[in-house]
Amino acid sequence: MQRYVGLAVAALLLCGSGAGAEAQGLPSYMAPISGKTSTTPADTATKDVLALNTAMFELYGDAAKIFQKNILSKHPVILALFSGAGGRMILYRPGMAPTEAPQVPIVYQLLKSVGHSTMALAEVAGPYVDNLDDKSWRGSMLAYRSRMQSALDGLDRTPMEAGWRDNNRAILQNNLAFMDECLAKDVVPFATLEAFGKKQAPHLAKNVAWAAETQVAHWMGVLADWKAQLGADWDKTYAASNTIYVARQNNVLFSVLAQFFGPDAINDRLLLIETISFTTTPADMLESLTRIIADRSVGSLFFGNYHLMDYELMGGDARVAIAAETKKRGMTTFLPPAVPFGSKQWPTLVTPGPGPASIADLR
Repeated sequence: MQRYVGLAVAALLLCGSGAGAEAQGLPSYMAPISGKTSTTPADTATKDVLALNTAMFELYGDAAKIFQKNILSKHPVILALFSGAGGRMILYRPGMAPTEAPQVPIVYQLLKSVGHSTMALAEVAGPYVDNLDDKSWRGSMLAYRSRMQSALDGLDRTPMEAGWRDNNRAILQNNLAFMDECLAKDVVPFATLEAFGKKQAPHLAKNVAWAAETQVAHWMGVLADWKAQLGADWDKTYAASNTIYVARQNNVLFSVLAQFFGPDAINDRLLLIETISFTTTPADMLESLTRIIADRSVGSLFFGNYHLMDYELMGGDARVAIAAETKKRGMTTFLPPAVPFGSKQWPTLVTPGPGPASIADLR
């Protein structure tokens, strides 16, 4: 208790550095930490106004807990979360404990793991191509070769159908042959790496297709079952999936959800939420979903439009400002078409154009 009283007294002494404090004088032990402060009325006024914005976030955090409780008490919610195992789906139903769906069959992970092993080799070898002076890659490659051999040795005991297993055996054998060639030559020749990539591409394409089929069939079954369970409540169900930049186009979980929610639900009850890492937590997703829904009510309250706050609030006026600034600078304004609030557009790249759009197109 004395310690806290002492700190409080010290704080008062530090703050009281005006004329009264000077008249009283401070003991010598306060000299290292005492001194006059200097704050202008304008600085204080600016800080007071900026503090309103800080307080807004604190107040929103408190209100969001209530908003989330209210939403979950009235609406079913489905979270579709990215994971290395093919995704997670969780169903929240009013008055019931959350239901987590069964995992995608393990063969999905096996196909993905073998495919990724080949790409990992490119990461190991890529920085050292045709570099005779740097041998630092050998240790990593030898260690990975051991893992690769173990995977090949046990492949026949994995739960995978015969045709798929044959393809994965070829991938692993090709990986080993590439590593052995590089290790024997004590260098990573570009010609060897290039030939390796071309040789593996058809096998990798098969793994990608089989993994996608496995993943999609699983989640279609889960959602069909949940939709039947929810019955009429499906029409008031919210769903959200997370994505990062590279997964936003053709996002598998969102695309599967869209088949059951339909076009009118996109960007309304079905949301694709961008995150900064592949994986996120259900709590963070619920918090993001809560904020989106709550902000819609705020937008309607102040501006009479329910979906206004789904968009950058200053974005419309910023477009006008950008056009004015580019004109002033002799530049050509480059902006996408203005999209109305509440658009049902797919929330990813949707403009068609020339060029390949799938692995199959590349062939």
